[in-house]
Amino acid sequence: MRKPLTDYLAMHYPFKVVAEPDGAYFIEFPDLPGCMTQAQRAEDIGPMAEEIRTLWLETEYERGAEIPLPSAPVEYSGKFVLRLPKSLHRALADSAALDGVSLNQYVVMLLARGDTQAAVQRHVERLAKHTRHSGLVSTSAD
Repeated sequence: MRKPLTDYLAMHYPFKVVAEPDGAYFIEFPDLPGCMTQAQRAEDIGPMAEEIRTLWLETEYERGAEIPLPSAPVEYSGKFVLRLPKSLHRALADSAALDGVSLNQYVVMLLARGDTQAAVQRHVERLAKHTRHSGLVSTSAD
């Protein structure tokens, strides 16, 4: 049995926001295929997201389409087991001792630093791709 439209409108669908190089913000609802919009100012993100979500749900409901339920947030315990070579374990423990912190704290710091560097690298690559595709950078010698 299909739920009433008001039930879908009351549900909380997660959305993603990506800051574009031109200063605009791209808004997308991963659970609602094709439900996306763009805001020019950060303060418009919430109202624009709510407007496009409502329009998408109303349109799909009127079409008789199946409305997906919002995805559940993933819960993490903050703990996982990792196997590594004994030599690396020893080197990490030695480095942690030199820094005066526990092995756990030291590894968390290294993982956070590496994750941040990876995120920056992905962002730089997206900007470079966007720049190449938008013709902002000449690839031939003038």
